[in-house]
Amino acid sequence: MTWKNWLLLALLSLIWGATFPFAKVAVAEVPPMTLAFLRVAIAAGVLHAVLRMTGQGFPLSRRMLGAFLLMGLLNNAIPFSLIFWGQTAIPASLASILNATTPIFTVLVASLVFAQEVLRAHRIAGIVIGFAGVALLMAPALDFGPLAALSGAPLWAQALCLGAALSYAFAAAFARVFKGVPVMVAAAGQLTGSSLLLLPLAIWQAFAWQGEGWSPVATGPAAWISVAALGTVCTAFAYLIYFRLLSEAGATNASLVTLLIPLSASLIAALFLDEVLTLPQLGGMALLLMGLAVLDGRILALPGRLLRAVRAS
Repeated sequence: MTWKNWLLLALLSLIWGATFPFAKVAVAEVPPMTLAFLRVAIAAGVLHAVLRMTGQGFPLSRRMLGAFLLMGLLNNAIPFSLIFWGQTAIPASLASILNATTPIFTVLVASLVFAQEVLRAHRIAGIVIGFAGVALLMAPALDFGPLAALSGAPLWAQALCLGAALSYAFAAAFARVFKGVPVMVAAAGQLTGSSLLLLPLAIWQAFAWQGEGWSPVATGPAAWISVAALGTVCTAFAYLIYFRLLSEAGATNASLVTLLIPLSASLIAALFLDEVLTLPQLGGMALLLMGLAVLDGRILALPGRLLRAVRAS
């Protein structure tokens, strides 16, 4: 990758890492499904404006509209709602670490459910190491062994974040239906689809939240700033960066952002939310990132490349 690609990758990791602290601030006052709807609706509006400015058309065929709805369900509506709901009870840093299991679930779904990929040895090793990290993260909440004394985050909230990662994995497998569709159109379409799906749930939860209902007027400026940032910067603008990185550096290099998001999210949460990672969270993150590196495969190929370079010189 060029130095510009590396800068884009770093910027994207910071933006997507900031998603979790912004969400933590917002869910303190905004119901999770309502927040998910506001995020996708704002982002959809921004991307549709970009499409119009760039002269790109938006397909309105029944087949494409159905695909947008399903992709919006799997890639936005379900995972955003689950993560935001989980973040009502767990720190932003922990949510970002659990979300990093997405590539592991993606490989499992693609290979075992849809037979789109082959489970090679290094991928199996990466999956095992990654899930060992997840087990370490969740051990305190299970009240099991010496880690129980560390009073882990609620198990249900962590399970919601893992459910979001699984939904992302199914979305990645389904995304092949958009082959040949401009990525900007696909992004705007799925965000539009998820907005339509979330609207009735967002209204219901806004009226029923905590038995008293949610009041937009009573919501503070910090929460509203977080909502705006989630929709514009962390979703719409982040998609624009990601698509440029995809076109310039390829999907494999763009996927490196997965390794960086937990680090940037934890750093931002520590600086602005005073969050501190526990020992199980640090250990779990280290194992998970190691598993992702092994799953990616390039770190294993590095010694061979260095040896060939030495021989060539």
